[in-house]
Amino acid sequence: MSSSIQGQVLELRVTGCRKLRDTEFFSRQDPYVVVEYANTKLRTRTCTDGGRNPTFDDKFHIPLIEGLRELNIIVWNSNTLSNDDFIGSCRVQLHKALTSGYDDSSWPLQTRHMKSAGEVRLIMHFDVSAMKNKMAGKSAAASSAHSVPPVPAPLPYAASSLSYPAPTAYPAAPPHQAYPTPGHAPYPTPSAYASPPPQQPCPHHAYPPTSQPPQPYGQPYPPQPYAQPYPPQPYGQPYPPQPYGQPYPPPSAAQSPYPPAPYPGVYPPPPPY
Repeated sequence: MSSSIQGQVLELRVTGCRKLRDTEFFSRQDPYVVVEYANTKLRTRTCTDGGRNPTFDDKFHIPLIEGLRELNIIVWNSNTLSNDDFIGSCRVQLHKALTSGYDDSSWPLQTRHMKSAGEVRLIMHFDVSAMKNKMAGKSAAASSAHSVPPVPAPLPYAASSLSYPAPTAYPAAPPHQAYPTPGHAPYPTPSAYASPPPQQPCPHHAYPPTSQPPQPYGQPYPPQPYAQPYPPQPYGQPYPPQPYGQPYPPPSAAQSPYPPAPYPGVYPPPPPY
C-alpha cells in the first residue's frame, strides 16, 4: 500500500535569497517571498534594503494534501508608491523531503521570459515515522475489519424422546355403482341421412302465355298498316312522279311525237351539205 500524506504537516523554513535580479535603479530593493500550496498563501517578512541577497529565516507549517506534492515560490520587490515588482519564481518538488524527511536545497528562480533571476534557499522537515505509523494503524484496522471469525463446530443432534406416530394409510375408496336401468324404451337409432322435406305441387302454366297484352279500345292486335302506300304520293299523281307533259311509261317509236330521222338510229339529223 502506497504512503498517504493526507493531513500530514510539512515544516518549511525560508532562509534567504542570493543573486536576485535587481528591479531598482537608484536605491536598494526590498524583497519578500510568497509560498503557495493549493489554496494556502504564506508570506515572509519584507527584508528592507535587502538588495540582491536578502535574509528572512521565516518558518511555516503546511498541512499536506494527497496528490499535491510541490510548492510554488514567488519573490517580489516591495514598493510604497506603486505596485510591487516581480523578481522571479520557481516550483519546488517535495519528493525528497517526503521520502527522507529532510531537504536543504537552493532552487533557481526564473523571470516570466525564462531568464535567470537568482535563487532561493529552503529547508524542509517531514516526520516520515509518523506517516508510517499512521499507515500501519490503518492497515491493522483494515485487516481486523476484514478478518473472518472462526465458525464453531456444529453440535450433534440429541435423540428426541418424542417420536412421531407412524403414518396411517388412506381409507379404501367405495366401489363404483352401476347406473340404474332406464324404465322407458330406448331412443330410436338415428339414420345416417335426414328425411327430405315434403314436396309441394307446382302449378301448371301453359307456355307461351295465351293471354295478349291489352289492346287499345276498338283496335285489333297487332296494329294494321294505314290504307295509303309508302312512301306517300303527291296528291293526284301516280308513283313514280312523271316529267311534266309526258306520260309514264314513255311511248314507243311509232307513237313518238318527234319526226322520223332520215337515217335510222341518228338523232338529230345531220346538217345538209
